[in-house]
Amino acid sequence: MNAPAAPSGSLFTEGWENAVPPAFAAEPPGWEEPIPLGQARVLPPFPVDALPGWVAAMVAAVAEETQTPVDLAGCLALAVLAVAGGGRAVVVVRGRWREPVNLYVVVALPPANRKSAVFTAMTRPLVKVERALVEQSASAIVEATTTASLARAAADKATAKAAAASEDEREELNRLALDLAHTASEITVPAEPQLIADDGTPAAITTLLAEQGGRLAVMSAEGGIFDTIAGRYSGGTADMEVFLKGHAGDLLKVNRQSRDKQYIDEPALTMALAVQPCVLEDIGRNRVFDGRGLLARFLYSMPESLVGRRKSLPDLIPDEVAEEYERKVTALTLAMADWTDPAVLTTTPEAGAALVAFQDRIEPRLAPCGALGHISEWAGKLVGATVRIAGLLHLAEHGGDGYKQPITVDTVERAIRLGEYFTVHALNVFEAMGADKALAGARTVLKHLTTYPTESFSRRDLMAKLSRAEFPTVTVLETALGLLEEHGWLRHEPAPPREPGTRGRPPAPRYATHPHLHPS
Repeated sequence: MNAPAAPSGSLFTEGWENAVPPAFAAEPPGWEEPIPLGQARVLPPFPVDALPGWVAAMVAAVAEETQTPVDLAGCLALAVLAVAGGGRAVVVVRGRWREPVNLYVVVALPPANRKSAVFTAMTRPLVKVERALVEQSASAIVEATTTASLARAAADKATAKAAAASEDEREELNRLALDLAHTASEITVPAEPQLIADDGTPAAITTLLAEQGGRLAVMSAEGGIFDTIAGRYSGGTADMEVFLKGHAGDLLKVNRQSRDKQYIDEPALTMALAVQPCVLEDIGRNRVFDGRGLLARFLYSMPESLVGRRKSLPDLIPDEVAEEYERKVTALTLAMADWTDPAVLTTTPEAGAALVAFQDRIEPRLAPCGALGHISEWAGKLVGATVRIAGLLHLAEHGGDGYKQPITVDTVERAIRLGEYFTVHALNVFEAMGADKALAGARTVLKHLTTYPTESFSRRDLMAKLSRAEFPTVTVLETALGLLEEHGWLRHEPAPPREPGTRGRPPAPRYATHPHLHPS
């Protein structure tokens, strides 16, 4: 028998596309075929056609030449756009709700998937832009360094002269020495421009972020940064502040030994990492990441590896595709580099309405018993992430002049498609990380009901029979029951009316079980 058709918004349901129920003879009256728990979820391919044409062409060409899943190049393309525009543009959603356009992206792939080759191909324009910026700033850095050195020397000389002066001359010379010292302290030597950091400790990344005016990217084909965040180099003490605030754009304080406290008003950190799936499993077992919200800030992709099915002589990246990609990434990065206050991107009324409709579709699924309730911390940021993606797609299409025209409904709809892609992959990743506790609980309840068949049960009786270690509170059990009800295994029964004047606790909620769980 065929699986039931997925309802509207089926990307946000658990396993619909790959539900393969047992072959039962007939459906019992009033019940539909239940959706099996734990079926391997069919992961959607990266929607390359949602990207602007010149980006899509490069993504497809890189995936072909390297014989890697298109997801890796696609996710890195979004990250490259985030580096180009991050910290230099914001999208106004409505009222005071603004989203910056920096992103955190993680792609999980097994070894031998040529992750470094894809990183190199997709980030090459940024490396070239960084070198060009370094060359352009060289003379200004030399001039500032020389001026600062001369100013310090003059201040030191004045200080020595004041110290050796007679009492009559000392007051005036002291004043001059202080003025020169103050002037020397105000001369700032700019840091060499840097767009990308491969890795680094949280302290080092914080310093770089401050030196680069609050704009930086961490891009690596390895996942070692997670170990660093968890405290590998700080005695096991986690340090997540720069990564939390660098994503949200919250005020970040920088303490330096040689200077006064420095503030980064709107930090914009972009992260793009390619990790092995086992890294995500390790993160799931590391309690350091619990409750801090860092993992909820990443967009996840876990594509199927092509190892074992790769061509030996794939098509190479066409020169015109690579050249257009490099030219447009370079132009966008340089155009946005000159902005201090961020460029403000707005939406058309139709685009705003599409975002509201998307938000209305997501919100019910964030409830504890909803399809995204078990990853609500991540899914609660989905609309904001989609807005960021829409801003990046808009900049890719219009370059540095993107602020002159609003984001269209077509751009928003393409961003929503990308958001839906990341949602299904996030469900898979969080399950791999062991964070899908609701699904684990639902499996336990389903196993119990299979072992001890019954037509109905009360929540109170079930709670008494299950392990308190796995179900410490009624809320935990309710979440698992809600997931089973959504999959069609259970049905909540209405409470019977109480007689007037009846005292005591109301009866516990009852659930009817699918007839497949208690065959006659």
